Amino acid sequence: MFLITVPVMYATNVRNLKKNPSEALRHAEQEPVLIMKGNEPNAMIFNLKTSLADINEQLKPALAASLFKDRVLSLGAAAQMSGLSLSEFIDHLSQLDIDVVLADRQTSQELEILNSCL
Repeated sequence: MFLITVPVMYATNVRNLKKNPSEALRHAEQEPVLIMKGNEPNAMIFNLKTSLADINEQLKPALAASLFKDRVLSLGAAAQMSGLSLSEFIDHLSQLDIDVVLADRQTSQELEILNSCL
């Protein structure tokens, strides 16, 4: 089995960027930096020494994970968009602490009933 490393994007918010811009720039030397405004992605910082091909390779899994998390894309569609296999994309989501199985209200109610029976 081969282990494929998917770059994980560093994220910060506007407030932290204002307080310590050098931290974001240090991270940008290694990986893209996502700037969040509230709970929404607002901007990205890339190192100018990074090739466009590398940026594209790093950006696709990050965008696909974000769209999956927001329930815009299904797991399969997000994996396809990322350019990773399904299992690699699931591993990528795990690194980002994004749940693959999203519980809905009915699932939560069923879990409560099950727990009360035990």
